[in-house]
Amino acid sequence: MKNVQKIFMLVLATIFCLSGTAQTTEKQKLTREQLAERQAYHIALDLSNAFKDEVSGRFVKTYVAYQKEIWALGPRIPEITDDMTDAEVDKILKQRFERSQKILAIREKYYKIYSEFLTPKQIEMVYRTDREMMRRMAQKKKEGMTK
Repeated sequence: MKNVQKIFMLVLATIFCLSGTAQTTEKQKLTREQLAERQAYHIALDLSNAFKDEVSGRFVKTYVAYQKEIWALGPRIPEITDDMTDAEVDKILKQRFERSQKILAIREKYYKIYSEFLTPKQIEMVYRTDREMMRRMAQKKKEGMTK
């Protein structure tokens, strides 16, 4: 049964990736929603041993909704530079605190939603996989900027 689930998830991910590749060229960028869906499918595929088929679909929808709420917070807050005044730095620090609180509220909200269909260990696996993907994407972006 687990092999069937793995094969199903692999086929699903392959179809999704192929359809996404057919719609985009190298010059076109993925929309945020497309990126979130790919991330969710990637996480679901990585965790296919832990997820059941019906859970994977619900996870993808929930993960995309989570990402949309994070994006709705707006762009990241600018970095602090040495030439800023104390008032500017104070304003940025307060904005960071406010953003962090909003992100925490969203994470708590989605933890409750995930808890309806995932175990705490599965949720931790999702968080870990998500962090690893974000770190890899940041590294690729950084490498692309230095080339």
